[in-house]
Amino acid sequence: MRNFSILKASTILCATAMLAAAPAQADSLIDNVNGMTLDDNGKVLRFAAMVIDDDGRVKELLDRKDKRPKEVDFRFDGKGRTLIPGFVDAHGHVMGLGFAALTLDLSATKSLAEAQAALREYAAKNPNRQWIIGGGWNQETWGLGRFPTAAELDAIIPDRPVYLERVDGHAAWVNSAGMKAAGVTSSTKAPLGGSIEKAGGRPSGIFVDKAQNLFAKAIPKPRPVENDLALMKAQEILLSLGVTTIADMGTTMGHWQTFRRAGDKGQLKVRIISYAGEIDNMIAIGGPGPSPWLYEDRLKLAGVKLYIDGALGSRGALLKQPYADKPGESGLALLTSAQLKNKMSRASMDGFQTAVHAIGDKANDEILTAIEELQYTFKGDRRWRIEHTQIVDPVDLPRIAQTGAIASMQPVHQTSDRLMAEARLGPDRLAGAYAWNSILESGAKLAFGTDVPVESANPFPGLAAAVTREDANGQPFGGWLPREKVMREQAWQAYTIGAAYASFAEDRIGSLTKGKRADFLIIEQDIMLAAPQVIRNIKVEQTWVGGRPVYVQKKQ
Repeated sequence: MRNFSILKASTILCATAMLAAAPAQADSLIDNVNGMTLDDNGKVLRFAAMVIDDDGRVKELLDRKDKRPKEVDFRFDGKGRTLIPGFVDAHGHVMGLGFAALTLDLSATKSLAEAQAALREYAAKNPNRQWIIGGGWNQETWGLGRFPTAAELDAIIPDRPVYLERVDGHAAWVNSAGMKAAGVTSSTKAPLGGSIEKAGGRPSGIFVDKAQNLFAKAIPKPRPVENDLALMKAQEILLSLGVTTIADMGTTMGHWQTFRRAGDKGQLKVRIISYAGEIDNMIAIGGPGPSPWLYEDRLKLAGVKLYIDGALGSRGALLKQPYADKPGESGLALLTSAQLKNKMSRASMDGFQTAVHAIGDKANDEILTAIEELQYTFKGDRRWRIEHTQIVDPVDLPRIAQTGAIASMQPVHQTSDRLMAEARLGPDRLAGAYAWNSILESGAKLAFGTDVPVESANPFPGLAAAVTREDANGQPFGGWLPREKVMREQAWQAYTIGAAYASFAEDRIGSLTKGKRADFLIIEQDIMLAAPQVIRNIKVEQTWVGGRPVYVQKKQ
């Protein structure tokens, strides 16, 4: 595990090492760079040097012809490489990322057999683990045509409980020992907003959405030291990929305490904007309202994350019409209309922001209707957030802009979900699917993220997907529903200024303009000139937060 409080000198360029050791009260000059940022209008602004003040903020941007200040204490030579703002991930799960990296990860498996082999190997390497915990499986990627079963886990590990979350977090795959430990039997009823898949009248081993709560008390809770380790691992990954700020969706009290411990120790390097996973946690953490910015703008509780529905992959997304590949089902409503409005009202009355998960077209209709009703009571700049906004009835698309809502979306979901979305919806219901361009054309605000660990935290494939609607293999040629492509400036804006705006943070982060935090990356390629396939594979050489280096790529 890398210690982010002290960067090893062997991994850092000489000038960078000097700057890391600089006194707190010292302006710095970052010179000889192909500097790029966006201005307030989304236009590309280029510069050759940047002065950073003693508080880690941008003091001045300079052209090549501009005179360099003489009174700086440290100068960093970028050697002509590209410098861009750090990415702001509008939607992710920080602790989920950390634990995914530390537990069994099945996201790379291409078949059930591969997953079983990985499970067998992991269990052998961890004989003392009371439960085998992991996730990342996707029956669609496996080409299985069905959900996996408990029996297929029992064949590998019959004597220890196994609990594996689906890649989207909206279903769990559990073995017989796990069901026994949780007291789940044939007579167990699914809670409201959840479903238990059955086979022969017995639980098959798949628990969708709120049915996963049946295992909450049985699975051992991580200890604080394990939470701390997961946070450090998550930061290591995020910073190596150029993510300097992330909106953490579903922060628990334990997560918040972990963030605070890191902040108190000076080990919080990534900026985290938290959205509590429950109203009770929101109130317990924030009290009378959102928290102030803490640790030099590295942590803030902004609001609460709510769920209307589940995900397409587990057929939990709430649809206006039944699923094309399962006509008897239309998804799961995790909240009634009244419950949604009550929770949003409770948050809004104390100034907390609401971020509502809505994937299906019926779910998006529900949140838009709720906003339309509530905005007359809760006036002012509320910035209602709709998380994912994946499937929207075309007739509802204009309502996003009309309500002033922000569509918080993840470009990589489109490339991952394309074939599954076609199967779930059928060819005649795709017009409002992952409709980035239509949302922008309507005048609505767009924020991009990754939903890590559902997808990789790497923002560069997301940029490429947003402008091409093609996956890593260039499929489908010309892009899927190509009219929904966006310009690269628009995609970049959604990953920076747009994501910052979505969390009321555009005055501090998102661009490298005067007065904002000097969070930036050093990369080799110019993202305004490079081909999308090149952008997809960009590697971050250095990541700086608040004018200090926090990650430097190791030399091969």
